[in-house]
Amino acid sequence: MNIRKAKDEIRNSIKAYLTKNPQGEYAIPVVRQRPILLMGPPGIGKTAIMEQVAEECNIALVSYTITHHTRQSAVGLPYIEKMYYNKESYSVTQYTLSEIIASVYDKISKSNLSEGILFIDEINCVSETLAPTMLQFLQCKTFGNHRVPEGWIIVAAGNPPEYNKSVREFDIVTLDRVKRIDVEPDYEVWKEYAYKSKIHGSIMSYLELKKDRFYDVRTTMDGKIFVTARGWEDLSVIITAYEKLGIKVDYELILEYIQHPSIAMDFANYYDLYNKYRADYRIDDILKGRLSYDVCDRIKAAPFDERYSIIAHLMSGLTAVFAEADLQTRYVSNIFDMLKETMEIYEKSCENIRTDANKVTDDARERLRRKIAANAISGNALTAMQGAIRYVDDVALRFGAGSEHNPVTEEAFAGIKKDFERVKNEREEVLKNASEYLSNSFDFILKTFGEEQELIMFITELSINYYAVSFINDEGCDTYTYYASRFLTGDRQREIMEDIRAVRENESL
Repeated sequence: MNIRKAKDEIRNSIKAYLTKNPQGEYAIPVVRQRPILLMGPPGIGKTAIMEQVAEECNIALVSYTITHHTRQSAVGLPYIEKMYYNKESYSVTQYTLSEIIASVYDKISKSNLSEGILFIDEINCVSETLAPTMLQFLQCKTFGNHRVPEGWIIVAAGNPPEYNKSVREFDIVTLDRVKRIDVEPDYEVWKEYAYKSKIHGSIMSYLELKKDRFYDVRTTMDGKIFVTARGWEDLSVIITAYEKLGIKVDYELILEYIQHPSIAMDFANYYDLYNKYRADYRIDDILKGRLSYDVCDRIKAAPFDERYSIIAHLMSGLTAVFAEADLQTRYVSNIFDMLKETMEIYEKSCENIRTDANKVTDDARERLRRKIAANAISGNALTAMQGAIRYVDDVALRFGAGSEHNPVTEEAFAGIKKDFERVKNEREEVLKNASEYLSNSFDFILKTFGEEQELIMFITELSINYYAVSFINDEGCDTYTYYASRFLTGDRQREIMEDIRAVRENESL
């Protein structure tokens, strides 16, 4: 199955395992909660989906790559303890707490979450001395003498033998005690994740034109050559960083991440063309509504690959402004909630605003710390909350310190309110720009191509882009709604909206 279906299956299993009966016990007894064994080629996103599932289910995550461990770190170190049997004294070997089990308890303490996922990667690539321990772990949910705590679901991941010479086959006894899920690379599923992760536009455009270059692992006369989803994502990060620093992105850099010489060279050539198109067709002008008819004519006459690259450029620009709108909306909402709480405390106690703000932001920091410890928050949600806490601390200091130069008065409240209005206005400006960019993009496509395949491609790309759908859902876009109703099935539209709604609800927990 593809990675999205695997994610859904894992999430459903976890929900079933963690459901409790009226007596407060797990409805599925722990002994029947089979560990999940996720099998698939390297670099397709197995670790990433575990992070997503934990965040969406609001549970903790402890992740280990088991090949880095020895038997001692997994099982614990032996020590001698005196025990009495039938009044006779015996020296008995005991074991210290497993490092892995200790990490679970440490995560519980730091995150304040008693339920979670213990994720063990590369479980079938362990050393000969550790292999029996891994079999015991899957069969009995223990490391040595130490059991995985109740409420913690075991998920293990491994690679098929064709990708790793050190792979060890599991016996039937073990396989009959796990829930095995086989995963294959799937570009279309990764693409939705890529938009949310803001993968560089050149990569999105290139892979859309050449989907067969998304994933390839093979052995040649010169050794292994490979390109993986992980490679593309990491390449995106370094390209973005290099561009900001003004450093040239070339074939040698790309080959460091895409270790498949022919694909690396092909993408390097495409990357240069991608940047050339941005300048030649004045993409920034199109987004800002400065439409040039000679540019429209040139684009209309261009080859398909070139026309699609222009749409990819528009999507890259739109993704940036939609993501900024998402960030600003979260930021302002968090500030509003904290300032409201601060004012309510102040009105009841009539204490210093600064003191009250400290109470609110200290509580917010603690909640955030626990979410971070549990791997339950990331991306814009994390950035917005961190920024909001800093803002509330700062605004309370500037307008409510209670000093002789800045007493706690109605003027202080007015100052806070006025400054918050400035923040809201900045958000409104971001939303306005995003709406204009979207409207201008539609104007360009309709004037250049009419209701042809380019418009359908544009609508489709918007419909799988998390930030685009979220923005349109909140702010509306009549043009999108009209054409989506014509080009997308009702089921697909409902599926898209339900996915966005589910993510937002989980992020608000």
